[in-house]
Amino acid sequence: MGLELALERITIDSDICHGKPCIRGLRYPVEFILELLSSGMTMDEILMDYEDLERDDLFAALTFAMRLTQVKSIYQVKG
Repeated sequence: MGLELALERITIDSDICHGKPCIRGLRYPVEFILELLSSGMTMDEILMDYEDLERDDLFAALTFAMRLTQVKSIYQVKG
């Protein structure tokens, strides 16, 4: 799946999940998918637990996160 096709699966709608980026207009925020993956769940386990998701949805979430990290510089915020 190409980069642009992957990103087409990510939708942002103020009426769904408070405008957070979600998978295909479903109520699965990208951050939720990333949390599942970072917890150690495999893609197959996620797909078994959430039957309305597709493998390409998981890759789309990863692609979206990758694009967010492609910045020229990061500044430390002192609190």
